[in-house]
Amino acid sequence: MLANMASSLIIHKRITTTTAKAKALKTYIEPLITRSKEDSTHSRRVVFSSLKDKEAVSELFREISPKIAERPGGYTRILKIGNRIGDNAEMCILELVDYNEAMMGGGEGAKTKTTRRRRLSKKKGEEAGAEKHVKAAAEKKEKQAEEPETASEEPA
Repeated sequence: MLANMASSLIIHKRITTTTAKAKALKTYIEPLITRSKEDSTHSRRVVFSSLKDKEAVSELFREISPKIAERPGGYTRILKIGNRIGDNAEMCILELVDYNEAMMGGGEGAKTKTTRRRRLSKKKGEEAGAEKHVKAAAEKKEKQAEEPETASEEPA
């Protein structure tokens, strides 16, 4: 059972299982991944004797081992996702650490951060309209100031 689950984890990079099985699988697969860092015939045969799946072994040595070459250990991550509906077993996701783009901040994290500016209280068009209203009000006041002077001159 552990060999099949390990093969599935290597091929799919993430599997959903119970927490107990994930912990057992973690202790089973981490030494195999460590063994895959050295690509020799002997290490391939040792890993194949545990996995018994040719495709999984070639995937492990071709794609996974170059990606985890610098990592000193801890190649898998257990994420608990709650309890299973039928028997209330605690479920989790077991995944390879270097293959989760969401946790690594891959796709969306690469965006450049833009500087946020404070929004002005008035738009440019409104400012121009406000200036027109101020000028119109000033002209109106000037006309009102001139009218009483002319009105006072006529009766006198």
